[in-house]
Amino acid sequence: MQDSVLTSLYAIMKSNKSCVLTINGGSSGIKFSLYQIDESLMRLFYGEIESIGTKNTKRSFANTISRKQNSISIKAGDHDDAATCLINWLEKQDGFVSVIAIGCRLVHRIKFTDPQLITPELLNELKRISDYDPKHLPREIKLIKVLAKCFPAVPQIAYYDTAIHTSMPQVARLLSIPRHYYKMGIQRYGFHGLSYAYLLYELEKIAGEETAQGKIILAHLGNSASDSSKKWQKC
Repeated sequence: MQDSVLTSLYAIMKSNKSCVLTINGGSSGIKFSLYQIDESLMRLFYGEIESIGTKNTKRSFANTISRKQNSISIKAGDHDDAATCLINWLEKQDGFVSVIAIGCRLVHRIKFTDPQLITPELLNELKRISDYDPKHLPREIKLIKVLAKCFPAVPQIAYYDTAIHTSMPQVARLLSIPRHYYKMGIQRYGFHGLSYAYLLYELEKIAGEETAQGKIILAHLGNSASDSSKKWQKC
């Protein structure tokens, strides 16, 4: 059922040159992009709300067509406030009326690898496993609910950071704990998988498949790392 929905959705998007909104809800920010579907994806604009819940909360925006950019301070005490602020702003942007799907990045879904249509049942499952990542999943779930309330007719599709890590060799999935725990389903997962998948895709285009599939080191510095570096600079 979900596969047929996704296939039909893609066909509609491609034929009508509609738009898809992508949302990435992090621990302290929300990133977003609007793409028009043609022969390939064309990004119309992108931006983020950063430092949510602090006095330094900002909304940044860049239009790839007009080259217009801006960054303004906003008030957002939590992710709910930030999501509402973002939606109010998005509704005023050119092209947003053509959005027929929202792609949501999610940090965890255990062993699932494929994109999934977000349903009430899926949200309940995500809530059940929120303890796997209490800093991200609850906020991502809230963001999905806010979007669903404002745009009930627009389907949301979940993409999982953990997807790329389910294809790791068994030795990479093992933790230094008794093996019977592994048989119970406890294993190592990695995060920021969608980011790494994109980096590998771009690396293969630039340096070739042999390099991309070889031994490489990639580093993903998130907000926590940025905060830590600022603290060290002050010392």
